[in-house]
Amino acid sequence: MSTNELEQLPAETIVATHYWHLLEDGRVQCDLCPRLCKLREGQRGLCFVRANRGGEVVLTTYGRSSGFCVDPIEKKPLNHFLPGTPVLSFGTAGCNLACKFCQNWDISKSREMDTLMDRALPETIARAADRLGCRSVAYTYNDPVIFHEYAIDVAQACRALGIKNVAVTAGYQCAAPRREFYRYMDAANVDLKGFSEQFYHQLTGAHLQPVLETLIYLKQETEVWLELTTLLIPGQNDSSAELEAMTRWVVEQLGPEVPMHFTAFHPDWKMRDLPPTPAATLSRARQIALANGVRYAYTGNIHDKAGESTYCHQCGQRLIGRDWYLLSDWNLTADGHCNRCGTSCAGLFEAKPGQWGAQRRPVRLAQFELG
Repeated sequence: MSTNELEQLPAETIVATHYWHLLEDGRVQCDLCPRLCKLREGQRGLCFVRANRGGEVVLTTYGRSSGFCVDPIEKKPLNHFLPGTPVLSFGTAGCNLACKFCQNWDISKSREMDTLMDRALPETIARAADRLGCRSVAYTYNDPVIFHEYAIDVAQACRALGIKNVAVTAGYQCAAPRREFYRYMDAANVDLKGFSEQFYHQLTGAHLQPVLETLIYLKQETEVWLELTTLLIPGQNDSSAELEAMTRWVVEQLGPEVPMHFTAFHPDWKMRDLPPTPAATLSRARQIALANGVRYAYTGNIHDKAGESTYCHQCGQRLIGRDWYLLSDWNLTADGHCNRCGTSCAGLFEAKPGQWGAQRRPVRLAQFELG
């Protein structure tokens, strides 16, 4: 994109950023994520939404969204964070990874600005979430890392109204922006896409180590509630050896109380030649995780009541029953303990679960604007 094309974008969608520096050859380097894109005037980074304009890196999609929807919080997926409650979900366009198996490629790989249909100022988003009865707002569909400044402004507006913030992310982020970003988040579901450098390099265009560093930071240095998701792709990241190594690392480095979600791949984007993930693969992954000490392991994208439900790791009682996104059993005390044996269940729970169910409700933000 040329400088002239950047200048044609609406002025209110372009904002200055802080995580970049000037190189000796006149280019600027974006320091937001480990990709460290080096940009000449008018060039965009791989993420598509950050660009060199006038010798500085700017965000070009501030206040614009690819759409809003009220979802069950379990869809993020978060099973231990205010179960049963509605969450206002939104994203922008672009992504800082290049996953060949992307399941949201129409948004994350978009290079068309008309993808960003909804005008969505931070205060409007917070007001909408409040009026719609949402307990939280989720930054999802594409990765909030790339719209760092916009996400933080929305999060601050939400916190002013008592609404919590949820990041759904690949965790591919540099240390300084990571520290700033998670000061405003209350929960995160991080995609741990595999557990080998080869997988990350060949299928995502990224590296494993920065993601592991994000996970350790979240667990050891913040109060952000953390859950993990791994999309299991047949023949790529679903071997028992890799799952053994991954789940042992999670228990040793993050702790046994971090929930893990193993979800089913369907052929999409640039990997349409592989079959969908068999249900048996997800069940095997879940059993490996449980055997290695993960207390809360789940299957996803398939109908599996046992694999979707939460159990007490001490006595085995079903604490929260799930059928897709519908909750049934609720055997937690008001302070989040098993009502049979008294063992604490890790997470953020209330005395009663929410009643949102499986609804998915699209929202147009215009009706919540003032003036």
